[in-house]
Amino acid sequence: MGRLIKYLFYLVVVAALGLVAYAYLGPWFGADFSAPTQEVRTPVILDAN
Repeated sequence: MGRLIKYLFYLVVVAALGLVAYAYLGPWFGADFSAPTQEVRTPVILDAN
């Protein structure tokens, strides 16, 4: 049981390092993480009665 927990811990650490590496190196390999820059205007009707 201890071995299973140890392997799961190693798997979580490797997954976290992979996610951080993807976040930093992704733009070099063509991943675009930028937010869309389109302005959105929606009319709001306030009912103040």
